[in-house]
Amino acid sequence: MRHYAGSGNASHLRQLNLGGYGGQTSDDVASLSGKTTTRKCDMARKAKLFTIGYEQTPPKAVLDELEQAGVKLLVDVRAVTSSRRPGFSKNQLAAGLDERGIAYIHLSALGTPKEGRLAARSGNFARLHQIFSKHLKTAQAKEQMDELSALVKKAGPVCLLCYERDHTHCHRQMIAEIIEERNGVKVENLAGKQV
Repeated sequence: MRHYAGSGNASHLRQLNLGGYGGQTSDDVASLSGKTTTRKCDMARKAKLFTIGYEQTPPKAVLDELEQAGVKLLVDVRAVTSSRRPGFSKNQLAAGLDERGIAYIHLSALGTPKEGRLAARSGNFARLHQIFSKHLKTAQAKEQMDELSALVKKAGPVCLLCYERDHTHCHRQMIAEIIEERNGVKVENLAGKQV
């Protein structure tokens, strides 16, 4: 199963089949060599967390960029997964990712509240930051941040997706910075070719 609509429950982590593992979880693959500890340390040193925005970018360009970066799991951090842009609504996006061997999960509690989205649209990024910082203190957001942290450790290359092309104008940058500090990963912001 590659498409998983996240419920915020970390027990679902083992349900993800991340292509290339023959139906096994990353823990199963790591233990095959008998060197689980060494492999996990090596993975932690090399781990990257990607982010991408699809503003002014066709679906194929986003999918090409994810595939080229070696992403195994796309984490949708939009509060609302419907999109007026063809190919970016939840089901269409998950299907396109599945064709490329990339798993999908939606962590809705890591999406920006409506007032934060309105602040971003009006260019008030300081207000967006303030609103989203407050939102991150909610129980649901904390739980899904923990889930994301676990996914980054277990799922191989992970990418956060939201709308804004410029990561500095998007809440996903704040999420990425938290995971960077928590997990010791390197953050890289991807950008597909624009139309």
